[in-house]
Amino acid sequence: MSKKRIVVTGMGLVSCYGNDVDLFYDNLLAGKSGISMISRFPCDDFPTRFAGEIKNYDSGTYLEKKQARRVDNVISYAIVAGKKALEMGGVDSASLERLDKKRCGVIIGSGMGGMNVFVDGIQTLLEKGNRKVTPFFIPFIITNMGGALLAVDVGFMGPNYSISTACATSNNCIIAAANHIRNGEADLMVCGGTEAAIVPIGLAGFCACKALSQQNDAPERASRPWDQNRDGFVMGEGAGVLVLETLEHAQARGATILAEYLGGGISCDAHHMTEPRPDSEGVVICIRKALEDANVPPEAIDYINAHATSTQAGDMVEVQAIKKVLPNPARVVMNSTKSLIGHCLGAAGGLEAIATIKAIVDGVVHPTINLENPEPGLEFHIPTKAEKHHIDVAMSNSFGFGGHNAAIILGRYK
Repeated sequence: MSKKRIVVTGMGLVSCYGNDVDLFYDNLLAGKSGISMISRFPCDDFPTRFAGEIKNYDSGTYLEKKQARRVDNVISYAIVAGKKALEMGGVDSASLERLDKKRCGVIIGSGMGGMNVFVDGIQTLLEKGNRKVTPFFIPFIITNMGGALLAVDVGFMGPNYSISTACATSNNCIIAAANHIRNGEADLMVCGGTEAAIVPIGLAGFCACKALSQQNDAPERASRPWDQNRDGFVMGEGAGVLVLETLEHAQARGATILAEYLGGGISCDAHHMTEPRPDSEGVVICIRKALEDANVPPEAIDYINAHATSTQAGDMVEVQAIKKVLPNPARVVMNSTKSLIGHCLGAAGGLEAIATIKAIVDGVVHPTINLENPEPGLEFHIPTKAEKHHIDVAMSNSFGFGGHNAAIILGRYK
């Protein structure tokens, strides 16, 4: 039975480059690193003192001012990115009323949830006692609240929940949203991920895992996927959100179609809490499922936005997996958005899906920066400056702690 065609009509984000999709991609194309020393809190005694921090963040008119002051950034980022995606998709206040809101939903996940509100609540409990803990404590730490409050604002009554699969969160949410549309349960879905974990305990936790780069003397050069001198990933934050809908629904309302969602695949390594399977079989299963779901042969892939976090263990396992599935890696363009903005955890897949769609639409692929001493055996074409490429079919990979793997296939709309 033929599957419903699903198209992307809107994209919205919050990033270390700002909240505009075109500005975001222009900075990626320019190879401008978004990594800098952390200014939000003192961290002089931390082994890592830099990140892809969002500075001077302002939710603008997308949140009511009192709400903006109260909510955790993980919620604020989700609402701003979601509303900006709808805005790009041509869903303004007038057209919003013409939608069947019972058939519109939201799936926006987070790996970590409202960490700043959580820490503030614990401190209040210890210093002032339980009676001083805010009644907003629970609502503002749970991972589903960003999507829930977005739905409250726009009135979407369709499927609404969050998925939390660490760094695979966004892709899992996008796949789930697409499946609700294919199953006839929704006409339009807002989906992606959000993360705001650059707080002292978040940084301390990842430092304790020994997962982060410690190149404090040159933070903009610290995220270096596939480089032999990489020493860990760089934390990032933000949100990346897509609007997906059936082709018929998009055409009926005259929406501009940016790209087509072709399919997605998920799997589990079933191996280790944080380390990938050294044989790469979990990722192989994931990619093959994505291609099968998209009804796309491996040789059709033109471009890969890789997970490529800049860790010793993960980078080459992904390369190994892709080479097992794709017959001719030398003809495939591959890059790492994380080299420029760091690893945005639960939001990574959403932001990277936007980068992938921009590559398809604009016909220009952003560079991977800091790749000075490449690992042997890469074989893929990895641009170190912006390059023009005609892309028909692209893959974006996300893999998370716990062995969660999720890949999506996006294509040029024809």
